[in-house]
Amino acid sequence: MHIAFVASEGVPFSKTGGLADVVGALPRSLAKLGHQVDVYLPRYRQTKLTDPRTVVRSITVPFDDKYRFCSVLSGGEHSGVHHYFVQYPPYFDREFLYGTTAGDYTDNAERFALFCRAVLEASKILGVPQVFHCHDWQSALVPVILRSLYAEDPALRKTATVFTIHNMGYQGLFPPEILPLLMLPWDLFTISKLEFFGQVNCLKGALVYADFVTTVSRKYSQEIQTAEFGFGLEGVLRNRSATVTGILNGVDYEVWSPETDKYIAARYSDLDLSGKARDKADLLATFGMAGVDPKLPVLGIVSRFAAQKGFDLISQIADRLVREDVILVVLGTGDKPYEEMFIRLQKQFPKKIAVRVAYDNALAHKIEAGADMFLMPSRYEPCGLSQIYSLKFGTVPIVRATGGLDDTIEPWDARSGKGTGFKFVEYSGESLLLTIKAALHAFRDEASWQVLMRNGMAKDFSWNASAKEYVKVYEKAMLAAGGAEPGELVPGEAAVRRHKTP
Repeated sequence: MHIAFVASEGVPFSKTGGLADVVGALPRSLAKLGHQVDVYLPRYRQTKLTDPRTVVRSITVPFDDKYRFCSVLSGGEHSGVHHYFVQYPPYFDREFLYGTTAGDYTDNAERFALFCRAVLEASKILGVPQVFHCHDWQSALVPVILRSLYAEDPALRKTATVFTIHNMGYQGLFPPEILPLLMLPWDLFTISKLEFFGQVNCLKGALVYADFVTTVSRKYSQEIQTAEFGFGLEGVLRNRSATVTGILNGVDYEVWSPETDKYIAARYSDLDLSGKARDKADLLATFGMAGVDPKLPVLGIVSRFAAQKGFDLISQIADRLVREDVILVVLGTGDKPYEEMFIRLQKQFPKKIAVRVAYDNALAHKIEAGADMFLMPSRYEPCGLSQIYSLKFGTVPIVRATGGLDDTIEPWDARSGKGTGFKFVEYSGESLLLTIKAALHAFRDEASWQVLMRNGMAKDFSWNASAKEYVKVYEKAMLAAGGAEPGELVPGEAAVRRHKTP
């Protein structure tokens, strides 16, 4: 099967969040199953390519004001996956991917519309896939354009589309005047297509036009069909419920494992946990807290600072949390009010709270290895990866029971010795504080705590199982798009096939 990923970011080339990790890891797992996989990304200023080759010299993308001409570079093949980069410096040669601290770039609609059109045109030269797997609103126009402007294109007519929602909170909303600028027909601006309370909604367009829709956990696929988590699109998703499914994100244990991690002071495993004490000491020293009692539990946070992540709950309980026998170590950047909140707390309680307002991958690894517990009190969390990393590092997660957090963490029961972490349901500071206290109480029983640690370390959330689930979705999408006949494909089949144009 030939699959082309279309996304706005992907490691190791560009990253702002978990989307990049998925786009970096899932294609490799599909390639290991024997599939042909391409990945299309924009070439940003931060994109580092060792030996790029121009494979499509010029693609003409029409806009209402003028034509724009972009090119496509090959970044070569990595782990069986071929990477292509859409190059248009006026749009992508910028300091940040989507916007500055002042807000999103005002031309984001034009930027990613050009990207989507360029991918479709480039594929006709570089190889038309059987399935375009698109991710988040920045690639949402691929299924829209494919089923509208390109509906009669013989090269692409039977190509299927699968669209993955990584976060319903980001939808790509623009004024209706954007349609003529992007050379998209006005008949797309209806309530049954892209119109959303007087605006153009790119994400909605993909939900309407994609052959299949996936989300990044089973629980989240159910939550987004409710008013609480659907962000106004729950009705669209309920109408398409038969083609909506949740597949849990996997993680890359070649990168996130205490047995091999290159960033941590000491390596360890579930058979020998002794190295974790050295990692804890190293973490505290790195945060300037080497003088504190090493027996105190360390509670770690690595996160984007946003309301979604539950930081309002932390603000509610901070004055009481510091009275507990616990040290809080925090790493992240994001909304200014939360950055300022953590800096203020660190100044107030320098022996209890340490903060780094930054994105620092190496430090994130040190927190995963050196902390005793990991906190994720999210209001909603489509999947979450940090809690899965924490399990592998024997760093016990404390989470809210939502989305992928609920799917991946099993509540600890000291009597039976079963479970992998602690979680709470009600979104309130009181519930969070009670759950942290329960974890701190359990931490005092060292033997029992090591059972809990090892339970988590034994879990396998690698990409292999999830990749096989995606293959099943691709096959269903191909049947829906008319790119395969019933019985032609064997579920889970790993044979490489090229798309045949009529």
